[in-house]
Amino acid sequence: MQRSLISLAVMALLGLSAGAPTLVAAAPAAKVTQVTTQLPRTAVPTHYAVSLTPDAANSSFSASVTIALDVKQATSSLTLNAADLKFSAATISAGPGKSQQAASKTDIDADKQTVTFHFADTLKPGSYQLKLDYTGVIGTQASGLFSLDYDNGGAKKRALYTQFENSDARRMIPSWDEPFYKATFALEAIVPAGQMAVSNMPATSTTKLADGRELVRFATTPKMSTYLLFFGLGEFERATAMEQGVELGVITQKGSLGQAQFALDSSRDVLKEYNDYFGVKYPLPKLDNIAAPGRSQFFSAMENWGAIFTFENSILLDPRVATQSDKEVSFLVAAHEMAHQWFGDLVTMAWWDDLWLNEGFASWMESRTTTRLHPEWNWELRAVGTREGAMEQDALATTHPIVQHIATVEQASQAFDNITYSKGESVIRMLENYVGEEGWRAGVRSYIAKHAYGNTVSDDLWREVEKAAHKPVTAIAHDFTLQPGVPLIRVADAVCKDGKTTIQLTQGEFSKDKENKKPLSWRVPVIAQTVGGATVRTVVSGGKASMTLPGCGAVLVNAGQSGYYRTLYTDKAFGALAKGFATMPTIDQLGLLSDSWALGMAGLMPASSFLDLANSAPVDAAPQVWQKIAGVLAGLHDSYEGKPEQRAALDRFARARLAPVFARIGWTAAKDEAAPVANLRDTLIRVLGEVGDESVIAEARRRYAASSTDKSAMPAALRRPILSVIATSADAATWDQMRAAAKAEQSNMIKAQLYDLLGASNDKAQAQRALDLALTDEPGATAGASIISHVAGNHPDLAFDFAISHRDQIDKIVDGASRSRYFPGLGGRSADPAMIGKLQAYAKQYLPADAQGDTKQAIAAIEYRIKVRTKRLPQIDAWLKQHAG
Repeated sequence: MQRSLISLAVMALLGLSAGAPTLVAAAPAAKVTQVTTQLPRTAVPTHYAVSLTPDAANSSFSASVTIALDVKQATSSLTLNAADLKFSAATISAGPGKSQQAASKTDIDADKQTVTFHFADTLKPGSYQLKLDYTGVIGTQASGLFSLDYDNGGAKKRALYTQFENSDARRMIPSWDEPFYKATFALEAIVPAGQMAVSNMPATSTTKLADGRELVRFATTPKMSTYLLFFGLGEFERATAMEQGVELGVITQKGSLGQAQFALDSSRDVLKEYNDYFGVKYPLPKLDNIAAPGRSQFFSAMENWGAIFTFENSILLDPRVATQSDKEVSFLVAAHEMAHQWFGDLVTMAWWDDLWLNEGFASWMESRTTTRLHPEWNWELRAVGTREGAMEQDALATTHPIVQHIATVEQASQAFDNITYSKGESVIRMLENYVGEEGWRAGVRSYIAKHAYGNTVSDDLWREVEKAAHKPVTAIAHDFTLQPGVPLIRVADAVCKDGKTTIQLTQGEFSKDKENKKPLSWRVPVIAQTVGGATVRTVVSGGKASMTLPGCGAVLVNAGQSGYYRTLYTDKAFGALAKGFATMPTIDQLGLLSDSWALGMAGLMPASSFLDLANSAPVDAAPQVWQKIAGVLAGLHDSYEGKPEQRAALDRFARARLAPVFARIGWTAAKDEAAPVANLRDTLIRVLGEVGDESVIAEARRRYAASSTDKSAMPAALRRPILSVIATSADAATWDQMRAAAKAEQSNMIKAQLYDLLGASNDKAQAQRALDLALTDEPGATAGASIISHVAGNHPDLAFDFAISHRDQIDKIVDGASRSRYFPGLGGRSADPAMIGKLQAYAKQYLPADAQGDTKQAIAAIEYRIKVRTKRLPQIDAWLKQHAG
């Protein structure tokens, strides 16, 4: 699953603010543990035959399912997962033609999301078929079977889709809805004639019925987990291409197929890459990517086996508005979800404790594949931003290990976070670098082949990598996956003698909110060099290490930035690196900038250290370096809210540093311009607008005004940054103008973007208007929650208070998996101490104890933000007075 708001990875770069009754090996010492389950261990499903009849107009469906199952222990009842289903019949038999026994009683437990069928006669161990007839609800948010309404050429349309991860298959099929209970699925559906039905496997037959509808039957799936099943229905079009015997497809609403070509071409390239890398060919006959209108606050794409679901704004490229960043996102989504076809679908974690085996690896493969197939994007530099996104959460006391115990559905939903995705990816990158690329790939290939169609825990992977690479990796992997936190490597002053430099390293722990925390212990792979010299490797174990490096000069630790740790230099050592900053490799410039900013804000370095580097960065530094600098300066601008004099000083410095960079690249792209330059232009327009660059604001306004008659005034590459400048400074008249444009827009994707912008105004009065609009029918059923989130970017307290006062309405426009994190996500952007009490009151009143993880993280973030503003900004003020007038 690709998390929603995919730009979080880019923002991090910028610095903006239990299973079947089977035993599995779970530890290298051959310790054996049972897989977690929330269901009785008396029976195991092997096959589901599902017949579905959706009634889209009335938001309901009727269905029947025949489940082939094996009873393992004598029992008089069977308990399955079910949510919002009503049962009309339940019978069981020992097989076709055998006598049937009707359930004597049906108990539904809505809180536990289970249904229990009781039988008068005891079911002895053996094989059975359980047949259930039932009805259910088609929702309006992305959980279970849901509908999305949209405009198509001025006509109102409705399409159906499913979203089952992590625990919502139970909303369409009564089932053993846990990842360890794998089974095969045969799906058939009765649908309106002329509509396209799509599922994981190809349709094997379409039969016209007497009433004009059609019966569509799909081929039986391979053995897989319930959360990977998919069904979609609507007025769709499909583009296809054959690659290595697999039919690849992109499915869109009618009229949008022309926007799918890049995604289809990307799928072909990625499939070839993955077939080679994994050493196991993609096993299904087809792989569709279904692009849907609307959005979710929880995710942007889902890896259903053979039928990837993606919201269209994350994969389609409309030439009227698509930017270089959109192109990158489209490729990333395809690469991420296709990686899941192996890591997650073919081989699935046994329980949600090891969710990172799905998401961390898909994120890592996404980045690796982007670097390989699009070297012109310099994607390897994004590794630093990915690591920063993880460390931002991981350095707070509310963090958790990568491998964490999951007990409930809510906890599983909250596990889809930066620790699972970004820390998982960063740790994998470090471990691959440690054991070597070839050894790592050999281990992954062995892991995939050995566990195909099965379930695993993390140690299954470590065992195969260690065996293939002939290098101990399990102990290091355990240190970074079984305990939380960020190692801190302190570097003592270097000693140079006889052309060699010796350094002493000490391992501590980087914490943002526990200054005197007793550090945990890690075995940390470290790569160091004198700048420009050969690299040397070691593992810091037991808290200390000594390294001897060839050459003399400034010492760089974590050279190449593959390590997951912070590096703290002495003032003298940092000063030497700062002097040579302009000559360092770009990735190490990003690493030094990131460490100096984080360590400065935590009080471990002067808070102004980052500004020293930013002040010395040459105008022609890499675009990614200037994106990082621009992002941090934008974050500082936000931090000075309520302090106009100090903010003005910071803004003067920001303009002085960024305006010459923007002047160098200009408003218009040069011929054959590098992709990172296009992304930098977007960033600089937005940030210079925010810090009050009059020339940028004036030109943005000129182009916006001219665009009504001159389409060339606001080309696709400039459209969003220009609109961002206009939206953030919008007064009532401008807000009205933008709203009118949103209402008139025919494209659902562009319409959603325009409505989001209505929530971006710095003006509190316009922000309130956006909040009020969000709860009306005008923006659409899935757009309102996004508008409120955009308001929270500038007005978190206003947005949170509004959402709480309209909680019942908000719950209807936020998908179920997002609810326990949506409200904390709004308030967590605040710097007002009063918000802490509000969040605590919200959690106490509305959330069970096991669903308060996101609330605690939001509170920790607020407390840290207050700390930064009170303790660190005075140091920034002093630096600005000295260096920026």
